[in-house]
Order: sequence, then structure tokens, then C-alpha cells
Amino acid sequence: MTSPNVDTPAGGAPAAGPEPRAVLYQEQIVTRPGARYALAAGRIFIGWIFFWAFIDRVFGLGYSTPSERAWINGGSPAQGYIGGIEGPFADFLQGTFQNAFGDWLFMIGLFGIGIAMLLGAGLKIAAVTGTLLMFFMWLSQVPFVLGGTNPVMTTHWLEAALLIIAATTLAGDTLGVGKIWARIVGNSWLR
Repeated sequence: MTSPNVDTPAGGAPAAGPEPRAVLYQEQIVTRPGARYALAAGRIFIGWIFFWAFIDRVFGLGYSTPSERAWINGGSPAQGYIGGIEGPFADFLQGTFQNAFGDWLFMIGLFGIGIAMLLGAGLKIAAVTGTLLMFFMWLSQVPFVLGGTNPVMTTHWLEAALLIIAATTLAGDTLGVGKIWARIVGNSWLR
């Protein structure tokens, strides 16, 4: 005999456990097609920014990285920036990231964040790691100098916001492989 407090299916046996949650898709949270395409465009734009930074630093295409400082030519992708940091967090940032570990971490981050955003899969991880990267880059600019553009809000926070918006609105489902990826990983942190 079952207790009146226990939910039982029609057969009389207690349920085996909670039912799996249905996979959530972008159409369920962003109902306007134009908004979905705008979010997809933002995701692709920010993905290209990260991926291009990776490509330029690897091959030294002459935009922000000259050929002689390319990673494939022995250059150090993150060290020029990190070496120039001044301010209260300089010792921490330089001590932690001014080495080969910092180069690899930076380049893997640029590549992973860029590819995730371009493809539309792994957006949650990309949003968290990208926001962390933007935080460290913002931290490297403290204290903000007079004559700068804004003492608090920088483009780093705009980039972090685009990453977070793409992940939370499931922007990879539109013009990306997000729906296919969701069938594999569900609503997990890999989404």
C-alpha cells in the first residue's frame, strides 16, 4: 500500500525519478524572427572579432600583428600587451600571464570563443570564458587615466555583453548549429 503523499503513475508503482527536461530552443524565448536574426548577427560579429584576433596573431597578417611578430615566426601573442601594463594590478597580471602559459591560454581562448560564437555551439562556455578575458583586459587598464574615453565603461564590457546575450538567448539556433548541438548536449553547460 502506498502512502497518500507519494505520487504514483497509473500502474501503482512510484515514479523512477524526475522526467528529463525538454530541450529549450531559441524560438521559445525569442519569438520575433527579426530579433532572432539580429541576435545571430551579433553572435557572428563578436565571433569574428575573436577569431580574427586569433588568426592575425598566429600568422601576422599586418593588421594588429606584423609578420615578424606572428606566433608561427616565434612571436609572443600576449606579451607585448601584458608587458605594457601599468597600475595596481600590473604585478599580478604580469606574474600570472607574462609567460608561455599566458600565450597559450590567450590563444586557446581567442580561438575557442571565436569558433563557438561563429558556429553557434558551446555559447555558455564561450560567454563565461570571454567575459573573464574581458574582465582581465579591463583590469589591466586600472586606474583609468584622464583624457581616456570613459573611466568605467569600455568596449571590453560591450564585448562581454554580446557574449552573454548570445548565450542566454540561444542565438546559436539561428544561422548556426545550436539546434543540432542542443540535441546532443541538451540544456547543459555545454550548450
